[in-house]
Amino acid sequence: MRAFVVDRYKEPLREAEVPEPVVGEHDVLVQVQAAGLNVLDEKIRSGAFKSFLRYRLPQVMGNDVAGTVIGVGSGVRGFTLGDQVYARPDKDRIGTFAERIAVAEADLALKPATISVEEAGSLPLVALTAWQALVEKGHVRPGQRVLIHAGAGGVGTIAIQLAKHLGATVATTVSARDADFARELGADVVIDYRGQDFEQLLDGYDLVLDSLGGKNLEKSLRVLRPGGKAIGIAEPPDPAFAREAGLNPVLRLAIAVLSRKIRRQAKKLGVTYEFLFMRASGDQLRQISALVDRGVLRPVVGRVFDFDQTAQAVQSLGKGGIRGKAVITRA
Repeated sequence: MRAFVVDRYKEPLREAEVPEPVVGEHDVLVQVQAAGLNVLDEKIRSGAFKSFLRYRLPQVMGNDVAGTVIGVGSGVRGFTLGDQVYARPDKDRIGTFAERIAVAEADLALKPATISVEEAGSLPLVALTAWQALVEKGHVRPGQRVLIHAGAGGVGTIAIQLAKHLGATVATTVSARDADFARELGADVVIDYRGQDFEQLLDGYDLVLDSLGGKNLEKSLRVLRPGGKAIGIAEPPDPAFAREAGLNPVLRLAIAVLSRKIRRQAKKLGVTYEFLFMRASGDQLRQISALVDRGVLRPVVGRVFDFDQTAQAVQSLGKGGIRGKAVITRA
């Protein structure tokens, strides 16, 4: 079948003929109709995460899928042929830039009924990231104040809406041209990251969701109240993540060193820092589907590419400028 693979880190994707997916007892075979593009795709291609995401190259790329069930394993009970589904496959079973993919039943959900397949394909990874940051790690409650960086991006557009649904007052950083768009999503405080310094404007926040890392993350610690929390999805990974990922002692030590500076800064300020590398979850996607169908969350698709343009689409990730998500579609 046709797919887009990476042969060596830092090289562009190329189209290839690859074997058909192996469908296990508890797997669902999905005909891919849409696949979201994520910053994670570029980080994998560039080798930025190769220390803890170990793939045997060549690797079929892609971390989001929406499509139709065309086969089920003998142990599958929750899905039947013809179901419209969506998923973020497990990190060890990526490969949605292909004609078909086998996904574990536990990682799959019926797609929301009220949105298109392209919109469904844009959602899984970013929606699960927002859910795990705000609900699982952040425990966001009504009346709290939440800062979400890059509010016009893939994670940011969903996180703003989810934080508002949870009852928070939401601040976000965007470019000036996206200010009104961020307010439409529900942001209460909108900061132009080019012309304004969020550290000078915000104080006493309960939670920051940081997708940029570096100096932006360091500044984010300083807008938190004592006891507040910063959750990073870009860098650096922390020891808790290394333990959960089952990394070897050498990698655990390296990750502890990488995150030592930011963890020390957080401790000095009386706040905490946690790294989030989202995980696949069909159960959480079902809850997200319910919110979408109720009109609480709406996906934002900024650009659609044809399947034949997959390699160019991944290259475009580094240029930015797209509201929400870019999606690849197959007829």
